[in-house]
Amino acid sequence: MKIDETDRRILKILQKLGRLSNSDLADQINLSASACHRRVQRLESEGIIKDYVALLDPRKINRKSTVFVEITLSGQADTILEAFERAVALVPDVLECHLMAGKADYMLKVVAGDTDDFARIHRQYLVRLPHVNKMQSSFALRTVFKTTAMPV
Repeated sequence: MKIDETDRRILKILQKLGRLSNSDLADQINLSASACHRRVQRLESEGIIKDYVALLDPRKINRKSTVFVEITLSGQADTILEAFERAVALVPDVLECHLMAGKADYMLKVVAGDTDDFARIHRQYLVRLPHVNKMQSSFALRTVFKTTAMPV
């Protein structure tokens, strides 16, 4: 699907203000409400807009610590990768899991209340993941910059 400049403006605004009414969005991009609605529906039906979510403040829900966990598996066979990916998807504290190129096979982004909570997550979930050969955890000291907005 081809995305024009108007679509880009819609996407930029909705990434920051997902609850903005169609009328207000149309006003901001100088389109009629019906034309704006058609464009948003097209962006949704084409899968460019995947979903709408509420972004929570981690500090207010006791998830102050972000931990990046590098995982090296015992092998690279499809069955090993698939077993690991199925299992890690079930860990509630893992926000992201990325298959990596480099020294680690996977990088996880884990949220925890504090170091004791991460120790619980580690004991309860991470050490039980299948085919893990090596695991290294790094605690983020401070989030300098964070966005969910994709450049368009």
